[in-house]
Formats: sequence, structure tokens, C-alpha cells
Amino acid sequence: MVTLGCARNEVDSEELAGRLDAAGWELSDEAPDVVVVNTCGFVESAKKDSIDTLLAASDTGAKVVAVGCLAERYGEQLAEQLPEADAVLGFDAYAALPDSLASVLAGERPASHTPGDRRTLLPISPVERQKPAAVDIGIPGHAGGPQVVRRRLDDSPVAPLKLASGCDRRCAFCAIPSFRGSFVSRRPSDVLAEARWLADHGVRELVLVSENSTSYGKDLGDLRLLETLLPELAQIVPRVRLSYLQPAEMRPGLVEVLTTTPGVAPYFDMSFQHSSPTVLRRMRRFGSTETFLALLEQIRALDPTAAVRSNVIVGFPGETEQDVAELERFLTAARLDAVGVFGYSDEDGTEAETLPDHLPQDVVDARVARLTALVEELTAQRAEERAGELVEVLVESVEHGVVEGRTAGQAPEVDGATTLVGAEGVAVGDLVRARVVSSAGVDLVAELVEARVHA
Repeated sequence: MVTLGCARNEVDSEELAGRLDAAGWELSDEAPDVVVVNTCGFVESAKKDSIDTLLAASDTGAKVVAVGCLAERYGEQLAEQLPEADAVLGFDAYAALPDSLASVLAGERPASHTPGDRRTLLPISPVERQKPAAVDIGIPGHAGGPQVVRRRLDDSPVAPLKLASGCDRRCAFCAIPSFRGSFVSRRPSDVLAEARWLADHGVRELVLVSENSTSYGKDLGDLRLLETLLPELAQIVPRVRLSYLQPAEMRPGLVEVLTTTPGVAPYFDMSFQHSSPTVLRRMRRFGSTETFLALLEQIRALDPTAAVRSNVIVGFPGETEQDVAELERFLTAARLDAVGVFGYSDEDGTEAETLPDHLPQDVVDARVARLTALVEELTAQRAEERAGELVEVLVESVEHGVVEGRTAGQAPEVDGATTLVGAEGVAVGDLVRARVVSSAGVDLVAELVEARVHA
């Protein structure tokens, strides 16, 4: 099982692994009969990585099955252009994956997935979505139920846990809703059951993932469900982290829970994307430099140490030098902990693809370089400001005397890490107190204060 892309795909892969395991398949990295590649289809570079991985898998002599977002998004087209793949399966085929692999091994070639706009599969009304027909739609990572259909693929003390799938927003640059579908929340009871299962399997930090976590519960009739669910999850594992927040949907109650609940990381993963109102409106988004700064002020009034990460897109069609200057003004004032800078590129089937005033690629590249240099300087300064802070570090690696982990302000893979000094005797999975003594870029160095391990 090879997983590409985001943490949401990691959950999907572990659900598929659970289904295969239950059907008698053995997962192995050595001489497999079949390689299942859970692909990513988000941006051009991710698509290329997925295709390269499928080609590399075919070179092993094993049968190759493509699943995931690239397979869902392109289906038959991918199968035609990549005959090396023995099957290209969409999300609706996940429940029957063990049978599909058996047919592939028998020399058959299952019918390739026929793509469609998954936004049309579910009714808009939350009440209508609760009807039996709605739950028959194949939604990856939503197995749930009394017995969790999931198998862990590593022994990390951190695991993603899916809150919801899909998105009802219509950002002009984003194709995700078309192949991930409309927003569907998982029932709180299923989320809690899976959290307990993960805790029983050694997980110490849950990373709650979805396409838009701030929408959780809206299709269940209660948009404030997240505010009650987070404290419950914090009773199950030592640390809970919420990701994928939509700035326009942030509300005071959620900010308060994230900044004041023991065990819930005061961490805000909010993709601002830009701060120029003109660009944001063209993106079909909301906000401005002033409204975003006001939100950050609200967060830091409750917890001055709260961490904030974001992503921005530069070079969007019609973006002017004044727009870029406005974004620079925001980033300078915002004091963010981590920022991803992405150059705009067309995505198939999106509104932005059809917009006028596309910028030359060299202009986009220059703006990416300019903004990247700025955020590297700003985030390094923000890390320096944390010197002297008392932090809790989840230990994730102990190798050759070097102890590394992450604070509540550092999410796995996307943010910096923390090196612990004076931490002899700690083990992977320990949650310890330490004091930040220095930094290097966005990475921190902290000195152990108390080897405090949660039960």
C-alpha cells in the first residue's frame, strides 16, 4: 500500500488496509503480488508524482492498482494513458477492493472508473442527507460503525482522524469538491469510537482532518458540534490537533475551545490564500487584511502563544503589484508561524481556468520567490520570539542520542520540529515539558524541564 498526498489519504489507505486485512490479504513491502497506489490529484506536481509512482510500481513485476484522487478524478482517461496500471478504481469501489484485487491477480482487468461530478451525488439539505440513500454513497474514510475498519500502517504516536469529507465551498481555483464531493460530516459517535481505537493502538496525538473542519456538524443540524466534540476527544488522548480551518467560518466559540481546552492544541491551520479583497473576491473567497488581523488578535487575546500556519497563492489571474504589496503588508503584521507559498496554476474544470488576465509564468515565479523569501524571514523571527516559552513536546524520534518531537504549535510534516536537549531516558510517545532555548529557521531547540508522561 503506497500513499501519496495529504493526511486525508493516509486515513483512506488505513481503511483500505483494514478491509484487505479482514479479507485475508497480507500487507508486505517485500515481493508483493499487488501494489495499491493511493494517488493524489490536487495539483500538477502531485499528479506527476502519482503517475511516476504507478510506473515505478509496474517495474517491480507486481500487478498495479490505482485508487485515490487521481483515479477518481480522471478514471478512464488515466487508464487509457497509463496501461501499466492493471486497474483504475474510484471511491465507490473501495468497499469491494479485496474482490477487485483477486480479479486482477486472476488476469482480469476491472472496468475503469467513470468520473463524474461528485457534488451531484448528495442532496444539499442536511435533512435529506440523513435518508438511507445518502449513506450508500462511497465516501473514503467514513467506514466507522461499531467496529472500526482501519489498520495502522506505521507505529507513529500520531495519527490522522477524519472528521468529514468533501466541501461545499466553491473557491475559483480549487477542483477538490468536484472529485471529493459535497461536505459530509461523520457522526460524533463514529469519530469517538475511532479515536478510542487509535488510542488503544498507541496513538498519543490525533490530527483531525477534512477538507473544511470548520463546517463540521452543519449537515448534522448543529454547527457547534465541534466545540463539544473537541473536549471529549481530549479525554481520550493527550493531544488533539484540528486542521483545515476556513477563516471565513471561524466563530468565537471555536476560537475559545481551541485556546482554552486542556489537551486541545492552540493551533490554527487557516488557509488565508491572500489578503487583498479584490483577489479574494475573484477567488470566490472572503476577507481582507483587516478582518484577518482582527481574527488573529482575537486568538492571541485568549492565548498569546497560539500557533498559526497558513497558505497563500500568488500570481492569481488579475493580481496586481498593489495586491502583492497588500499581501506582504498582511504577512508582515500577522506574525504567522508557518506559511506555504504557492504559485497559481490552472486546474482542470475550475472557474479560475477561464478567467481573463492570466499572468506570465515568469511573473508568477518571481512573485513566489519574493514572497517565499519574505515568509522565511518572518517565520524565523516568530520562532526566535518563542525563546523562553514553556512547551509540551511529543517525542517522535530517539536516534543516536538525538531526541526530536513537536510542540503543540507544530503539526507533523508541514511545520517545523523541536530538538530536545537534556532528555536522556525519554522514549517515543512521551509528552514532556521543555523550555525553548533557541531556534533555527522554524525549528526549535528546547531543554527538558519535566519528563511528564500522560497515562
